[in-house]
Amino acid sequence: MDIGILLVLFILGTVIGSFLNVVICRLPQNLSLVSPPSHCPQCKERLLWLDLIPLFSYVTISGQCRYCRKPIPIRYFWVELVNGIAYLTIGYQMSLTVSAIAYMVLFSILLVVIFIDLDTMLIPDELMLFGFVAGILLTAGQSWTTFVNGIMGLLTGGGILLAIAILSKGGMGGGDIKLAGVIGLFLGKTQILLVLFLSFLIGASVGIYLLITKRKTMKDMIPFGPSLAVAGYIAMFWGPPLISWYLRIYS
Repeated sequence: MDIGILLVLFILGTVIGSFLNVVICRLPQNLSLVSPPSHCPQCKERLLWLDLIPLFSYVTISGQCRYCRKPIPIRYFWVELVNGIAYLTIGYQMSLTVSAIAYMVLFSILLVVIFIDLDTMLIPDELMLFGFVAGILLTAGQSWTTFVNGIMGLLTGGGILLAIAILSKGGMGGGDIKLAGVIGLFLGKTQILLVLFLSFLIGASVGIYLLITKRKTMKDMIPFGPSLAVAGYIAMFWGPPLISWYLRIYS
């Protein structure tokens, strides 16, 4: 792909990453995503256009509000950077196709899920509704086969976690069930099985680590959404090779 297009994709990713920071901050509080305009969360001063340039603005003001000099969380910078790199990587690997756009959308959704779930232990229904609608449109825009595969992935991912929630009498949250369904919608029935396997592995590993380090106890709740999201990333970028490797070993 032309380097100019890749640069545009990176810039687009950082710009969308800047908006994702707004979503992460406001959506859990049921605040409008467009009003009031971007402002410092500490002193409430409205930001200048120079303060809204992704990556560049954070560096030029040394990670501090230019008005009250309170530090701006480094997370804002990393969300923009990671989303930009992801869009560039997906574009490089898949060119400008509908499937590439679908992966970009899914990547951004999962990025928002990670931070909101870590902060609030919740996965907003509004975000999952957006993911469902976007997934339906983007899978249908590829082919009938992809669309059917996506619907099967939706039912498989959501269905398995729903069954776990019922059997465990609440051991799985409703947001996690919806998230598994949305990931399955984007990635299909085979990839969602990989995602679920990896997410359980990641979740168990993180849980054991937190217990050993005494950062959590057996009574504490640990968000499962980030494990699903990270597993979704692994499946997005390395899913087919991992599945082929597994089948080759056990065939």
